Amino acid sequence: MPKKLLLLPPLSASSAFRVPRARPVPPPTMNAARTGYRVFSANSTAACTELAKRITERLGAELGKSVVYQETNGETRVEIKESVRGQDIFIIQTIPRDVNTAVMELLIMAYALKTACARNIIGVIPYFPYSKQSKMRKRGSIVCKLLASMLAKAGLTHIITMDLHQKEIQGFFSFPVDNLRASPFLLQYIQEEIPNYRNAVIVAKSPDAAKRAQSYAERLRLGLAVIHGEAQCTELDMDDGRHSPPMVKNATVHPGLELPLMMAKEKPPITVVGDVGGRIAIIVDDIIDDVESFVAAAEILKERGAYKIYVMATHGILSAEAPRLIEESSVDEVVVTNTVPHEVQKLQCPKIKTVDISLILSEAIRRIHNGESMAYLFRNITVDD
Repeated sequence: MPKKLLLLPPLSASSAFRVPRARPVPPPTMNAARTGYRVFSANSTAACTELAKRITERLGAELGKSVVYQETNGETRVEIKESVRGQDIFIIQTIPRDVNTAVMELLIMAYALKTACARNIIGVIPYFPYSKQSKMRKRGSIVCKLLASMLAKAGLTHIITMDLHQKEIQGFFSFPVDNLRASPFLLQYIQEEIPNYRNAVIVAKSPDAAKRAQSYAERLRLGLAVIHGEAQCTELDMDDGRHSPPMVKNATVHPGLELPLMMAKEKPPITVVGDVGGRIAIIVDDIIDDVESFVAAAEILKERGAYKIYVMATHGILSAEAPRLIEESSVDEVVVTNTVPHEVQKLQCPKIKTVDISLILSEAIRRIHNGESMAYLFRNITVDD
């Protein structure tokens, strides 16, 4: 009996040469290192790395492995000793007395991390250098704007700083700037460390500092005093370039052009607006560098009857003979934060006290890395603060 043949259905032309499709390959899972972060210190001196160590301890992280040093010819060299590819990198740079070296260390480290394929490079610069050179002076330049451009070119994508000398400096940058405030820590110090602070008065050593002093006074429910007079010399009295070139005698003037002449400033005799007699005087400012104006203000307050004088500022630069002048003055205590290293000055003058602000900097780092809102760090902060 013949075998039956099983006839298969004819193959269509489209299916005759069909190649089985390969299964789509799922994208590779994101490496844990890509979502990580590292904290580096860009300082070449041990004294300047103290703040970085405090911040990493609060974060529960280790300080990134890097080498920053000065060669014999004065050039700065930076070597990154671990992989940073795809990570968020935070560079902590405190500014010592050698400002220009610190700036170069920051620029070179940022550029090294950029070429090492770091995802984001965030500069943590508690005291922003050259912040006093943020206005045009006579035949000068806005150096702060230049530094902002250099940091962007080096690879920084974000900056965390504290109490900029002028808030408008944030507009110099092409990337986000978080300008944190140290006032909550200083206010806490006043409440906890100054005996009988309810009998105190907040003092502005010049009218320019009145807004800051008013902010402190309103939060502590204290009185306000302002020193005004010819003993004060502020930035606003300097030439800002609008009188350049200088006026020349017998200059040719268009016959039909008669501009009114600006009258020269004449400061009144020095006065203290507000009662400080029998009170504790607390002078507040953002930077204490050249202390001569603070010492002069303290002498005036003593003459007006203040029995104890404190000076409080965010950034204690304390250059030159500042420790000696403070020690010999009527100032009882100078309170600054550790945005700038000043351990040497503290050894020279026991009146200098330090408030640690590593807590708010570490929290800012954590929130930025996790993509959380920064609003919590600016609670009750107004535009004038």
